[in-house]
Amino acid sequence: MAITTEAAIAAIGAGIAIAGGAIGTGMAQSGIGSAGLGLIAEKPDQMGIVLLFLVLPETLLIFGFVIAILVMLYAGII
Repeated sequence: MAITTEAAIAAIGAGIAIAGGAIGTGMAQSGIGSAGLGLIAEKPDQMGIVLLFLVLPETLLIFGFVIAILVMLYAGII
């Protein structure tokens, strides 16, 4: 099976979508995690709120994954 240039470019775009989402998620969680640990050290009863805020940036990665799947479907890779 030969891969066309358009399919190769679409695969690279899908990789960039996932990588961008992963980098954005990591950057967001680093700040939230450090601030959250400081809050938990002072107020242990706030752990549920910190956990919620720590999970929210994961939507960036999920959006990147969905976009990558759509790009690959449109290009005919999968």
